[in-house]
Amino acid sequence: MGHVTAKSFYDLQKRLEKVPQGAPESEALFKILETLFTEEEADLVSKLPIRPITVKKAAKIWGKSVSGARKILNRLADKGLMMDIRFKNTQTYILAPTMAGFFEFSLMRTDGKFNRKVLSELYYQYINKDERFLHEIFGLNPAIARPLIHEDTIQPKDQSFVLDYERATHAVKTASCVTVGTCYCRHKMEHKGKACDNPQEVCLSLNGVAKSLLRHGIAKEISKKEALEILDDCMKRGLVQIGDNVQENVGWICNCCSCCCEALLAYKRLGYVRLSTNFYADPGEDCTGCNICVKRCPVDAIKMKKDRDGRLKAEVDMKRCIGCGVCSRFCPVKTMTMEKRDERAFVPKDSFERFVLSAIDRGKLQNLIFDDYHLWTNELFRRFLGIMLKLPPAKQLLANRQLRSRFINKAAHIYYMFNKDFFKGSKPDYSHPELKK
Repeated sequence: MGHVTAKSFYDLQKRLEKVPQGAPESEALFKILETLFTEEEADLVSKLPIRPITVKKAAKIWGKSVSGARKILNRLADKGLMMDIRFKNTQTYILAPTMAGFFEFSLMRTDGKFNRKVLSELYYQYINKDERFLHEIFGLNPAIARPLIHEDTIQPKDQSFVLDYERATHAVKTASCVTVGTCYCRHKMEHKGKACDNPQEVCLSLNGVAKSLLRHGIAKEISKKEALEILDDCMKRGLVQIGDNVQENVGWICNCCSCCCEALLAYKRLGYVRLSTNFYADPGEDCTGCNICVKRCPVDAIKMKKDRDGRLKAEVDMKRCIGCGVCSRFCPVKTMTMEKRDERAFVPKDSFERFVLSAIDRGKLQNLIFDDYHLWTNELFRRFLGIMLKLPPAKQLLANRQLRSRFINKAAHIYYMFNKDFFKGSKPDYSHPELKK
């Protein structure tokens, strides 16, 4: 007999599918949701909009008292399923994404709230065995994550070329809060007997994400000095820093190994090229062919090849190289250098811009603008806008980066107009969109 799933979990899966990264239906996913949510919680969360909401708004949607809604929202936040974000004097809640989100947060808990071995088995089945979710999450454009180059491998001639948002140290130094938690990837692999011996308490969360995880006991606060020491130690171990793909208010930085990290494993399996810094590795003419860079490369972008004189030398696949700097760090003769690419990679200004652009790319923008799922009128608006955006003129418009940037402002304005009750008295601090009447 197949696995029996209650309707509320099907509704929750459909709700998760409305955001750009999606959550493909599978038996493993339903078991994950059943482990994380109660049946009542799944039913309630499936009715929530995509945007952050107040307790009062949630109470209205659910038909519950404000105190009752607050209790449920805080319980979900304690589990790491919701994040509470504060705009000035207004506390709001938002359903965390699957990745980077409640998949990771659930394994970061160390208080026994979840059976982490069971979850690790389910996550492994859903992510490492079934490629559908990998295609969804790591095929996003813009990507949800980006590598950050080891800063001490940047040549003096290129120091002025590197922008602040490309430096992991800058993200830490400018953060309003920094926390550290358990590495989801290595902890999951530990339960599968596949983990390496790299440290697990190295997952850094920053700013608003860090504050939410701290309030609910999912991660612990550390000083910026401690965070920089973690980064330095991880770099010396040859780990890759992969962070939130935004310029401002970076939410997280992971210290990744090639044997456990979801992003690096997916990159090697699927071959997506949306994972690179603005640099690539160049072995130079004086490479001695020691083979260390081949062993150290986290994405198998380097091979040994004989030159005209029959000597083995390193050869870098520029299309595959992610520009992390690990090979350059461990090159014993210092001939492997990091060179800047001709074209700078696009990095969204903030999470709102990234979310809107990925929604456009996936044809799900209508789900973001009209996200009151308990209202039948919003369902009509979603269908209408979805049809309009699939028409050739609209698709051509959104394919142009400059016009698309203007469209983001217009989408943000529409988003505000249809959600005035949320923004009233305390608008989000978005510097990119012009949220005006």
